[in-house]
Amino acid sequence: MIGPFGLACLDMAGTTVRDDGAVEAAFDEALAAAGVTPGSPRDDAAHRFVRETMGWSKADVFAELLDHEEAARATERFAAAYEAIVATGKVEPIPGAPGVLRDLRARGVRVCLTTGFAPSTRDALLDALGWWGEVDLALSPADVGRGRPAPDLVLGAMARLGIEDPGAVVVVGDTVSDLEAGTAARARAVVGVLTGAHDRAALAEAPHTAILADITGLPALLEHSEPASPGHVDRN
Repeated sequence: MIGPFGLACLDMAGTTVRDDGAVEAAFDEALAAAGVTPGSPRDDAAHRFVRETMGWSKADVFAELLDHEEAARATERFAAAYEAIVATGKVEPIPGAPGVLRDLRARGVRVCLTTGFAPSTRDALLDALGWWGEVDLALSPADVGRGRPAPDLVLGAMARLGIEDPGAVVVVGDTVSDLEAGTAARARAVVGVLTGAHDRAALAEAPHTAILADITGLPALLEHSEPASPGHVDRN
């Protein structure tokens, strides 16, 4: 273990996996498939909501934006569109992320990758990256009940990996909903990274214990810092 930490719940796209606009491109295709006219006021409003809710279950996002049939259609199209992007072979890790996964596990910290993607999309990413052997677990909202900002992904990882104390958990993500989920789970450390959807200003408004430039700073943070209590907001 690194200090008190026995479990790291790490987001995928934007935190450990480079996004490069792939999520928004897949949303574009999904919204168009559901009948939302590109460039229309409805489309503009939908895209604002998508950006605000990055990190949510994609099914939950579409359920908020569309009627039941449209949402189901859009959810399926999003998964197909993102998986098609993955199949091009252009998916890459955030620089340094594989080393972080190995470092954490070598020092006794179990690693769970968490995501708002459907299981099929998550698994396509893991296949493309060759990461099945680099993590202990990977979870989607469908596996645990609710997506972010609910704490279910973190609590599900704890239950499956035998971690009873949230004081042994660090949650890392690039979105406000990642930080809200970690705080709701009462994780000891709730860490934002600046490699994804939300900038420092947005992350600073959410409860957190630290904000890092990228995931590579995590091992040193865990080793040398005493995290603040969950719910603390560091505005420095």
